[in-house]
Amino acid sequence: HGTIYSSVAGVVERINKLVSVRSLKQRYSGEIGDIVVGRITEVASKRWRVDVNSRQDAMLLLSSINLPGGIQRRKSESDELQMRSFFAEGDLVFAEVQSYFADGALSLHTRSIQYGKLRNGTFVAVFPQLVPRSRSHFHTLPCGVDVVLGVNGYVWISKHVPVAQVEANAEHIYSDKNELISEHERESIARVANCVQLLNRLYVRITDTSIIFAYEASLGHAVKDLLTMDVATELAHTVTARLKQQS
Repeated sequence: HGTIYSSVAGVVERINKLVSVRSLKQRYSGEIGDIVVGRITEVASKRWRVDVNSRQDAMLLLSSINLPGGIQRRKSESDELQMRSFFAEGDLVFAEVQSYFADGALSLHTRSIQYGKLRNGTFVAVFPQLVPRSRSHFHTLPCGVDVVLGVNGYVWISKHVPVAQVEANAEHIYSDKNELISEHERESIARVANCVQLLNRLYVRITDTSIIFAYEASLGHAVKDLLTMDVATELAHTVTARLKQQS
């Protein structure tokens, strides 16, 4: 009596007195304003198709990106001819959902210095329901690693690059070359990536706070051991206990 059971396993959501459960296995369903990480799948006429872990690919229009150097002007035919110099198939992009098309496909834009091509890091896919919507989805962790938490379940982990450096090199925003990444930075990136994967495997909400807690708890273990079931379970319990204590 008084106990309610859900017919699906997933994440509990509460809106006032309404309680619902979102299945972990369902695809990402976008909303305007969502911050997403996607992979370019096709270069088409004046647009790119982008895999955002949804039922259909999103669209990034040529008119919805910044030109190198932040130049503000209408896109020309010459811009269309060199679209692959901006984004090519396989490139990862950090973008925002700005609208829907008539067929339900998402329309993205990268008209901000913080959005654009992703470099210097590694990609991790998680359950979208474990990444809550928040004010910021770009985080710089104390360990010197930048994390982009796409609400579509795609996460990008990279070396930290100061905003001032990005703004000073705006003409290189579409470069395909990674910067020099030290061995220490590589280890930090790999440790954070494994922390994100173990949180996902054990169904713990993935936020900057939970990643920091997992990273701190993992320092007593080798990076390669973090995904073994015993260590992952131990770390997940530690993170869950600290999150409950914090709340």
